[in-house]
Amino acid sequence: MSALVHIVDGDPASQAGIDRMLRACGYQTRAYGSADEILIQRPDGNSASCIVIDTQALDEAIPDVVSQFSKAGVNLPVIFLTDQGDVRVGVRAIKAGAEDFFTKPVEPDEFISAIDRAISRHRLVNEQENQNRIGLARVRRLTRREREVFDLVIRGKMNKQVAFALGTTERTVKAHRHKVMEKMQVRSVVELVTCAERLGLVQSDGP
Repeated sequence: MSALVHIVDGDPASQAGIDRMLRACGYQTRAYGSADEILIQRPDGNSASCIVIDTQALDEAIPDVVSQFSKAGVNLPVIFLTDQGDVRVGVRAIKAGAEDFFTKPVEPDEFISAIDRAISRHRLVNEQENQNRIGLARVRRLTRREREVFDLVIRGKMNKQVAFALGTTERTVKAHRHKVMEKMQVRSVVELVTCAERLGLVQSDGP
């Protein structure tokens, strides 16, 4: 399924021109007459997509639009098109969280390349978030004792040290460790630690 571009443009002629360009490049499109309209509809952020806003707003208001999207939970990459603007406005927009900023007339190849990058980044973020959700679900399936073994193993503790810390035998620790690896669907301690780091579960022992 091709990626989706949400087009926000209050000018029907301009909106139609952007729509034709994007569809010719293989994108699906969905049109909105204003930023308020897309905020109300809250587009799905789980599929690869981005937002293109052709705005007539004052330059100072452009960064505010990005902030409004973020506060509303619309976390899709945003690319701005504007009739007038300068480098300072573009910098403020990007600092506010915009993916890119173009002053019209825009070079079609540059514009499409920016959309490609935005879609790729959004797809990668979605994949990482999905992996994290799966990883956390696996961690929650660990028993209390398995979680204790997990926490010590990812901190680099050997079986003997884990057994001492938990007041049990190495044989028991090995059994729990095997179940941890099985439930987390990893084949080595290195994979287990990498997964734990990605999930933010590795903590320092401190001084």
